[in-house]
This record gives sequence, structure tokens and C-alpha cells, in this order.
Amino acid sequence: MPTTVFIRYQIDPFKAAAFEAYARRWLTVIPRCGGDLIGYWAPHEGTNNIAFGLISFASLAAYESYRAGLKADPDAVANFSFAQEQRCILAEERTFLRPVVPRAEA
Repeated sequence: MPTTVFIRYQIDPFKAAAFEAYARRWLTVIPRCGGDLIGYWAPHEGTNNIAFGLISFASLAAYESYRAGLKADPDAVANFSFAQEQRCILAEERTFLRPVVPRAEA
């Protein structure tokens, strides 16, 4: 069953640019490791400390394989280190979703 991981980030609003750099670095890493990156969203209006990311997988097993791939990927490891050094992410929550209506073809 397809699975989408919905990631809710609490970010430091004074380090929003660092979070955006972190998100952009995933553009090549996530697909290389097996994820279908739907996108990252940063605050624009209203609440200034909440951001989101969505990544889809063919199955929960594919997600587990992706997580193992991230741990072995030098760019992924560097990006996780970047976020820790910058302290731009204060908290992170993951919710696993299943589709009710299929994703529209582009």
C-alpha cells in the first residue's frame, strides 16, 4: 500500500533561511534514496515557526529501505549534521498516511 510521510517541523523562525537550505538539499538526496519527494513548505504568512515536508513511498517497507539508505548516503548525513549545527529545527513529528483518493497525474 502506498504511504506518504507527513513531516511537521517546528523551526526557529530566526533561522528560517537555514531550514530552507536544509529542505533544498533534499531535492536530489530523497529521490536517490528511494523517496518520491512531494515537497517542503516553509512559513509564509501567519504562524512563523511551522514547516512541512511530504514524501511518498510505494510501501512502508520501501520507507524502511529509504531510511537505511539515508544513513549510508554522505549527502544525507551531511544535511542532518547541517540542521543540528544550525539548530534550525526545534522539533519534528512524522505521520504516516495512506491514500483515500489517488494522486492526480500531472
